[in-house]
Amino acid sequence: MKTVREVMTTQVDYCTPLDNVFEAAVKMRDLNVGAIPIVENGEVVGMVTDRDLVVRGIAEKRPGSSQVTEVMTRNVMAISPDLSVQEAAQQMAKQQIRRLPVVEHNKLIGIISLGDLATNEASDESAGQALTSISEQHIVD
Repeated sequence: MKTVREVMTTQVDYCTPLDNVFEAAVKMRDLNVGAIPIVENGEVVGMVTDRDLVVRGIAEKRPGSSQVTEVMTRNVMAISPDLSVQEAAQQMAKQQIRRLPVVEHNKLIGIISLGDLATNEASDESAGQALTSISEQHIVD
């Protein structure tokens, strides 16, 4: 059974609480990602998604100079790199999220997404079930 460590993305860029909304948006655009962790002293303190930028930023008329902490999601769930890919997919489905930071000794070491799971032969079914569960929940919302 494969572990998260074997399929996670290890080259993870991030923002700090000192960054502003504009800087986070530019970084997400340049990296072609939909979410970016907010890290302070190596620890994940939040996550900003493209949806956060729209709903908590633009829709609330916050300027691009607003601190990223004003729009980020706090209390982000993170997982261990030693968790199985199936367990990671189950957690994503249960929590209705598409990406999870991977931490070891409270430090960010990677990120795993549904895309990472879907491209992994051992977790195709789990990823599909997680995506179905997440998509169904969002349709109801």
